Amino acid sequence: MAAPSGSKRLRFMRRSIRERVPPLLTDLYQFTMAYAYWRAKRHQEPAVFELFFRDAPFGGGFSLFAGLTDCLLFLREFRFSDEDMDFLSSVMPPDTDSAFFQFLRGLDCSGVSLRSVPEGSVVFARTPLMEVAGPLAVVQLLETSLLCLVNYASLVCSNAARFRLAAGPSKKLLEMGLRRAQGPDGGLSASRYTYIGGFDLTSNVQAGFLFGIPVAGTMAHSYVTSFGSLEEVWPQTLVALNGDPDPVNVVSLTKGWLSRVCKLLAAEPGKIREGELAAFLTYAIAYPQNFLPVIDSYSVGCGLLNFCAVALMLCELGYRPMGVRLDSGDLCKQSLEVRRVFTLCCKHFSIPAFDSLVIVGTNNISEQSMVELSKKENEINTVGVGTHLVTCTKQPSLGCVYKLVEVRGRPRMKISEDPEKSTLPGRKSVYRLLDSEGYPFLDLVSLVGEPAPQAGLPLSCFPLGCDGASTSVTAAQVICLRQEVFINGEIWKPLESMAVTRAKVQSSIQTLHVRHKRLQEPESYTVALSESLHKLVTEIQTDSSSSSSILLAN
Repeated sequence: MAAPSGSKRLRFMRRSIRERVPPLLTDLYQFTMAYAYWRAKRHQEPAVFELFFRDAPFGGGFSLFAGLTDCLLFLREFRFSDEDMDFLSSVMPPDTDSAFFQFLRGLDCSGVSLRSVPEGSVVFARTPLMEVAGPLAVVQLLETSLLCLVNYASLVCSNAARFRLAAGPSKKLLEMGLRRAQGPDGGLSASRYTYIGGFDLTSNVQAGFLFGIPVAGTMAHSYVTSFGSLEEVWPQTLVALNGDPDPVNVVSLTKGWLSRVCKLLAAEPGKIREGELAAFLTYAIAYPQNFLPVIDSYSVGCGLLNFCAVALMLCELGYRPMGVRLDSGDLCKQSLEVRRVFTLCCKHFSIPAFDSLVIVGTNNISEQSMVELSKKENEINTVGVGTHLVTCTKQPSLGCVYKLVEVRGRPRMKISEDPEKSTLPGRKSVYRLLDSEGYPFLDLVSLVGEPAPQAGLPLSCFPLGCDGASTSVTAAQVICLRQEVFINGEIWKPLESMAVTRAKVQSSIQTLHVRHKRLQEPESYTVALSESLHKLVTEIQTDSSSSSSILLAN
């Protein structure tokens, strides 16, 4: 059965959202707050929340925004069932009015609207990513689910992008972290969003089926070590591709090639692992056009000899072996030796296919080891990454938050003793300012209704983290980052395919100056407030201090 088409895939994703992210997938206090709003007859008050993160992940200078498509599908499908209400009534405090559950049963997102940065965009700390507006009780209930959909998706997508930057553009990257992922859904999300973030392949078959990601993989060490002798090879024949119908005994043919390879490389045939050779032969007979074994189950030297013998046998019969996988030791050094042997065989035996054999490297690859690999001379074509990619070992959470910024048209602000935890009040517009070379240098956050900044005109603004000091900047180009994507219960723009979002990620990263996208010690990107927003923040902080004093005095 083929993978689902685009339309079938979208229908699956809608059904999947209902199953993976039902409205009960939230924290209990969302319901207790909603009940209190409902009891106070405030549940229909218009309110606005914003979603953002406070620090760029992995010690870097940027993040990628991902998860928007799932958020939109979640909003469209949001509604409670009778079964949901039965369970919820059993866990809510016993004095909860039963009419509240009738209210919840009729809820949907028909009154909700969402403005957002485009999915796949490069984003920065403190820049609002999403604005969710609607009835207070409803938009409160959405908090945990939206955070759940955005946090990991953006984090692992950003992690993948960093691996891509570390690897460079030429190497293929294979995501192979399913067995290390935080559960089945975590594994699927990792495969999906690492592909969007810049990986080329996945080992996850279900992800290939659901999302159309190219799938790759051949064999593990257990397969190799399960064989003990050539007597286990069955069948022992293979039909050549040249049209000769008579099967060829590949065991004897491979033995002949093994002798010639050992002579060429001055290797001792007595050190060959017969079980490994049997494993390679059996796999090559099963998949003569897809032969790519792991060659270090015993030693790379032994595995390389056995591979060359089997691969030369396949070439003689008209097939094209693919290459080898290295899974331990010094991958760079080993890859150079493997390539040297391939080149030698290519020239000595006049086998052109050996000149294009692939070398895959897999060995608990981290971002740092990817950086080191890229700095050293090596012949690795494809790198497989698992644990450090999907579990985001350098930083397990992006830390997105969802904060109230307006109720009944009035701005709201969280004021904290820790300035980092204070929020920015009011509905906002977000603009990205580019310099004369086309590089972004500042994100401007302003109040809705303010005039947009104009290219070529000086602009006074207040960078965050600069103790209220203002600065003047002039942009060569201005981009509005906020888009209307969900209005009154309906998805407002066509959902993008993964391929489109993936391409957007790469083009978005390319727009960054190297000082902002370097992996180590990047320069901080500036996010600044408009004069009007800065004035509003100052007024609210002043009023809050005065109100506290009056309250205490009374």
